Amino acid sequence: VQLQASGGGLVQAGGSLRLSCAASGTIFSINEMAWFRQAPGKQRELVATITRGGSTNYADFVKGRFTISRDNAKNTVYLHMNSLKPDDTAVYYCNAAMTYYSGVVLKRDEFWGQGTQVTVSS
Repeated sequence: VQLQASGGGLVQAGGSLRLSCAASGTIFSINEMAWFRQAPGKQRELVATITRGGSTNYADFVKGRFTISRDNAKNTVYLHMNSLKPDDTAVYYCNAAMTYYSGVVLKRDEFWGQGTQVTVSS
């Protein structure tokens, strides 16, 4: 079971990017999904969360600019980022709480994607 993030890149201030994160493996169900970010020299911080039912929460610093969404049929979570600022520069990580099969046994664990770099130039 793993998460694979993609979509990062270099963008000018005011621009937009869309990050994707797909879960794969012997998944039974995916509960809450989230995006975090970590800037150089700073701690990892929560950006946004989304429940299986679609309820969302955002950090104050992205409200009105970022939108988290998910496609349960594709086991994928997205982060639509608009009006990007240089302060948004960071490695973005997806996170998911998943129930999965380990052999015939169901287990529940938290998984992290590998991170995708977002760089916003001024």
